[in-house]
Amino acid sequence: MTKEYSPDRLDVKAFAQAGGHLSGHDTLLKYRRLAEEARGLHPDLRVDWSADGQVRTTHGMGGQVWLHLKVQATVPLMCQRCLQPVDVPLAVEREFRFVADEATAEALDDESEEDLLAFSREFNLRELIEDELLMALPLVPRHEECPVPVQLDSSDEDFEAASASVPNPFAALASLRKDKP
Repeated sequence: MTKEYSPDRLDVKAFAQAGGHLSGHDTLLKYRRLAEEARGLHPDLRVDWSADGQVRTTHGMGGQVWLHLKVQATVPLMCQRCLQPVDVPLAVEREFRFVADEATAEALDDESEEDLLAFSREFNLRELIEDELLMALPLVPRHEECPVPVQLDSSDEDFEAASASVPNPFAALASLRKDKP
């Protein structure tokens, strides 16, 4: 009999000991913080993910719990060059090693190459997925090639013409000077 695992309340240790596998195809709307970053959401946007647990021998110690996570999604953002919508594909593939508690994770974090997380009998895998996607978002989203011409000037000709027709206020002050040459 195979045990069913829930991504919302995952016993990571039991999942890894069983060599568990979970996968899902969620709507992007299920990830609230990620949805707040997106522009033009619709129900067809999906987050495809899979997670595999295993127990490995690493660092000369047996029984290390690991989680391998793969996530793919496309997030609609605003191109910072042309200010038009741009669909940004995201792909995350990470491995996490679990340790006894937060204090241990913090203490080992500087010397470990892998990402460390603390054990929890009710680990929320979807929160981890959302965190990883948020970190994968580009700082400045933009098209490879913008679909509309990008205005590269800070001002246009009409602005320059309007400012040229306005008299200089200091010229009027110069005419009021008493000691004219």
